[in-house]
Amino acid sequence: MEDRIMKFLSVRDLRGKSADVWKELPKEREMIITSNGRPIAILAAISESNLEESLSAFRQARAVRAVASLQRRSAEQGTDRITMDEIDAEIKAVRKKRA
Repeated sequence: MEDRIMKFLSVRDLRGKSADVWKELPKEREMIITSNGRPIAILAAISESNLEESLSAFRQARAVRAVASLQRRSAEQGTDRITMDEIDAEIKAVRKKRA
């Protein structure tokens, strides 16, 4: 895998030079869109033949990031050390309140 320098593009440039962006995108493969100097989106080249695969990879990456965030928050709060008995007791208490 070759190292590529990621191209950053402002929202203003995207709006004003969109024809150039669409021409460059297949070669660049991905571009980072920025607003006020901060990254806000990734623009990625796809084709009809890889649309589903690209969407699946994007969704999988988003899910992995969400799980990692949950795990990090759990460790910060100490809930990663809860025993199975404590989990079962909590579930039982919640179900009892609902009944």
